[in-house]
Amino acid sequence: QRRFGFWRPYVMDVIQRHLDCGDLHFGFARVKCEDCGHEYLLAFSCKRRHFCPSCHQKRVVEFGEWLCTEVLKYVPHRQWVFSIPKRLRIYFMFDRKLPTKLNRCAWKVLNLYLTQAVRYDDAKAGAAVAVQSFGDFQNFNSHLHVLATDGCFYNDDAFMVCPPPNTRDLEELFRYEVFKMLKSEGKITDVIIENMMNWRHSGFNVYCGKAIWPHNEEGLENLARYIIRASFSQERMTYIAANDSSDGVSKVVYQSKDGTSTKTFDALDWIAQLVTHIPNKGEQMVRYYGFYSNKSRGLRKKAGTDDQVPALIDSDISRKAFRKNWARLIQKIYNVNPLLCPKCLGSMRIISLIDDAEIIKKILKHLDLWDVKRKPPPCANGPPPEAFIIYDESSAPSADDYLIDADYPIETYL
Repeated sequence: QRRFGFWRPYVMDVIQRHLDCGDLHFGFARVKCEDCGHEYLLAFSCKRRHFCPSCHQKRVVEFGEWLCTEVLKYVPHRQWVFSIPKRLRIYFMFDRKLPTKLNRCAWKVLNLYLTQAVRYDDAKAGAAVAVQSFGDFQNFNSHLHVLATDGCFYNDDAFMVCPPPNTRDLEELFRYEVFKMLKSEGKITDVIIENMMNWRHSGFNVYCGKAIWPHNEEGLENLARYIIRASFSQERMTYIAANDSSDGVSKVVYQSKDGTSTKTFDALDWIAQLVTHIPNKGEQMVRYYGFYSNKSRGLRKKAGTDDQVPALIDSDISRKAFRKNWARLIQKIYNVNPLLCPKCLGSMRIISLIDDAEIIKKILKHLDLWDVKRKPPPCANGPPPEAFIIYDESSAPSADDYLIDADYPIETYL
């Protein structure tokens, strides 16, 4: 507990749901070809954040599309990164409310710089701020990734670009705001502040990326995905079983992002460190400020002025459709269309969703799949065919036999 923070009961729920992800024994959808009658079963996913690689990757793709079509406007943007010294990071691991207050510190500093650079009284910048709690080797490192406008909006539909920033000035302001916030929260005292002010290197850092112009839609969408990426990469992780380990203890070898170094963990320490990055249930990891805040967007839409500044990417797909169109997300991630029939290349559709335990057991036993060993949860880059159990229509029970409502909303499960 002293190394990895307080144990949160919600973590166990996330882990158990992840272990059931993609397992037909816990429910599935029946997908059928309208032309040749070919069918397969599609297991339900767990939809856990920052732990299940497959489900989180679908969330990342969905977020990138939604941000570029619903929030970001057709103006230049920059990426900003605000980080704090190691001495202060422990407070953010034990108090899960502090990252929200860190967001406000960063936005206050960034907004001050952007609005002062534009000489209009109604100048308004916009930003999406995402909290990331992990470092290169999964160490707890709360820092902020900010996707902000490279300037300010004024007169409702005009935009002015800011001059190149001086990050050194922003670092000093950010340090002042963080110290003030932590002192008001009772985490540090004047003695600690005075000691840290005398450090040769403050440990605070503000990074500003190059301007990304609005015609670079792919670059902005990739950046939108990057700011909420998963906390770990399966490709960089190697598991060593206890039988193969020199001390008889299971190990995990994790490679650095640049591939130049590795670090070895005991398996239990690796899991304990990994679950510190799981957000609490309902915890907001991305917040919007200024011109991009929920309130500002809502007021503009209510007044009918939101389209005066065009969106970064035009799309006729609503936010609700984004969540429903699971097949499009799978195709974008794996480059495989799950609704394309592998036999006749016809169009497939979901005809029923089955979650009743007794019905699941009857169907899987009928298909000789009930006693099949459970498959491991899907990985982020794993091909979908392994998660799909394909069978012929001649051996499959019909939806009428089990009284399944084909119109039940799929977004509840997928």
